[in-house]
Amino acid sequence: MTTRRLARPRDDRWIAGVCSGLGRRFGISSGATRLIFIVSCLLPGPQFLLYLILWALLPNE
Repeated sequence: MTTRRLARPRDDRWIAGVCSGLGRRFGISSGATRLIFIVSCLLPGPQFLLYLILWALLPNE
């Protein structure tokens, strides 16, 4: 079993590649990850701030 590294891919980005990287890491399609993120932004919480932090911290592939 190989462990997938959490990183932002260069080929499947819309804005920063955070949702695509999370999707690849957890075995979910990038479209589903983006949809989950957009729906979660409708709920109260720091989702957008978390996205910005991950953008800054996750390395590129």
